[in-house]
Amino acid sequence: MMMIGWMVLVVGVLLVPSSQSLRFDIQSGKIKCISEDMKGNSMTVGKYQVINPNQDRHQLLPDSHKLNVKVTSSHGHIFQWAEKVEKGQFVFTAMEQGNYMACFSAPEHWPLITLTIDFDWRTGVQFKDWFNVAKKGHVDAMKVELEQLYHTINSIHEEMFYFRAR
Repeated sequence: MMMIGWMVLVVGVLLVPSSQSLRFDIQSGKIKCISEDMKGNSMTVGKYQVINPNQDRHQLLPDSHKLNVKVTSSHGHIFQWAEKVEKGQFVFTAMEQGNYMACFSAPEHWPLITLTIDFDWRTGVQFKDWFNVAKKGHVDAMKVELEQLYHTINSIHEEMFYFRAR
């Protein structure tokens, strides 16, 4: 009976997605970086957007409200570099374990302005948008499904070794 309880706990932990969604401000001429510690061979998706400060949300943002984005690993590999964008997304598989960093920089502007950025970073086995990741990453849908199953199996395998060691 206790074994069944542990298995339910393990399955519950595996199904919880790892996700960071936040909204932050950055002043012109400044840089703000956010890091995430990831396992090797884990897939990640990030979306970001500058929030339009105007009442009329359909009005285009001026160049002063665009930012530069750089996503890198702790080993210096660059996964995305975008300049003067108001929104975007990145998708990649972390090949090595370690810290991955997304850095946002606002261009110099006088008088100083503050940009509000909405940022959503999801990583791990279970994030909700596997099919859209396949479309946006130009990856075959079957490959993405197999990758998801592979990550699930590896997570279960690691948890089994952990509980066996305990």
